Amino acid sequence: MSSRRVWLFDLDNTLHDANPHIFPAISRAMGAYVAQKVGVGETAAKELRDHYWRRYGATLTGLVRHHGVNPHHFLAATHDFLPELPRMVVHDHALRHMLRKLPGRKILFSNAPRAYVDAVLDLIGIRREVDSIWTIERLRFTPKPHLTAFRCLLHRERLDPRRCILVEDTAANLRTAKKLGMKTVLVSPTAQAPTYVDVLIKSVLELPRLGLTK
Repeated sequence: MSSRRVWLFDLDNTLHDANPHIFPAISRAMGAYVAQKVGVGETAAKELRDHYWRRYGATLTGLVRHHGVNPHHFLAATHDFLPELPRMVVHDHALRHMLRKLPGRKILFSNAPRAYVDAVLDLIGIRREVDSIWTIERLRFTPKPHLTAFRCLLHRERLDPRRCILVEDTAANLRTAKKLGMKTVLVSPTAQAPTYVDVLIKSVLELPRLGLTK
């Protein structure tokens, strides 16, 4: 197992701001998809999506388990805005410089599909700073915060979780990481964080000065 420090980075709302344009587009597409596949109205579709997200960590998992949805079809349908991404991505241009300064391996660990992740990494200019990419397909459609997703990555990358730092905007994912012995960093504008969060920051650009590299 690697003895080097390893950074596990979420993507959306961690390395870029998905709130202004990307998340609304995904939400609209998911709502339409669930309504059509399940045969319900807009309000019921939203309630079902929220229920599956709370229960499984991803709407996709609930749709696959309970409605026989093909995960590849779902991901393609709900991310069909990729040609419009250049005008949708919002990020800080200092990100690439920060990642270059940060010692240790960097792994992208996202519940998003690979085509979307690749496109965003290219647009924010950090693909060369990322040593490995783990998306929902590579996780066999088992999303964070499930232990299975974390264990799959740790096993395949031959990592000691005690050498890993998970940097996330979703607290539930950090809870799982903490149980495994990882250090946890929550990226959020909130003033307080759960007890399983080691560090609370407003931007990933703060990482180099936190003293977490040893």
